[in-house]
Amino acid sequence: MHDDTFVSALKALVLEAAEKPEPPGGLLDDEPLFGRHARVDFDSLDALQISMAIQNRYGVRMNDSKETRRAMETIEHLAAYLQKNMPKKNPDAANPS
Repeated sequence: MHDDTFVSALKALVLEAAEKPEPPGGLLDDEPLFGRHARVDFDSLDALQISMAIQNRYGVRMNDSKETRRAMETIEHLAAYLQKNMPKKNPDAANPS
């Protein structure tokens, strides 16, 4: 399960990066983001813009197109991918000795 605040922020980032309005009823965690069953009409340019926004916000670079397509299948998949791949914060960096 993912933190609701993180998922909400991720949804907002995805929609903002792609310059798309929120669909009626909101963007669901498990709905397809791309393809014929998607309510939001994302295309390959949107995927590029979203991946750039993700890199800027979360420090996660999405290089491989297959990996990117799998990660961007749904918000749920994207949240899991990011939480797995986000740089770990170094606890010692906050308190240098």
